[in-house]
Amino acid sequence: MNPTQSNPVEVKVKFLSETASEGGLDYATPNSAGVDLRACIEDDFVEIEAGGRYAFPAGIAIEITSPGIAGFIYSRSGLGTKDGLTVSQGVGVIDPDYRGEIKVSLLNTSGEKRRIERGQRIAQLVFMPYCYARLTPSEELSDTTRGAGGFGHTGKK
Repeated sequence: MNPTQSNPVEVKVKFLSETASEGGLDYATPNSAGVDLRACIEDDFVEIEAGGRYAFPAGIAIEITSPGIAGFIYSRSGLGTKDGLTVSQGVGVIDPDYRGEIKVSLLNTSGEKRRIERGQRIAQLVFMPYCYARLTPSEELSDTTRGAGGFGHTGKK
């Protein structure tokens, strides 16, 4: 048994499409970090033009019952590396109070049209803790060595 399985996060899953329920919702291997999400589209396939994007319904809604946990949608490595299809906003966040259908927006970063078929695994859903911040307005912030140095200010080596 994977050590992370000894104290699992409780998540209720409501299947909203036959494609999602037939494909199942589970981890691909015993040590997978994410649950695969599938393209639950009505047509047999959707084509995404080069540079285009498409929001795919995942066919599920969830209720995360463990406090301090949210769902995070990441690209599938093979789809991103081989086909140039990535989650369009980088990482999708499923807040624990959201009860609607999960959607996965894919961006085609390749130079060619790409096809996604009904039921195809398109992203992975990972459950992780998050911190709630107490935001305090302030006129001044403390000094650091970095200061306001932004992108690339420390060089390449």
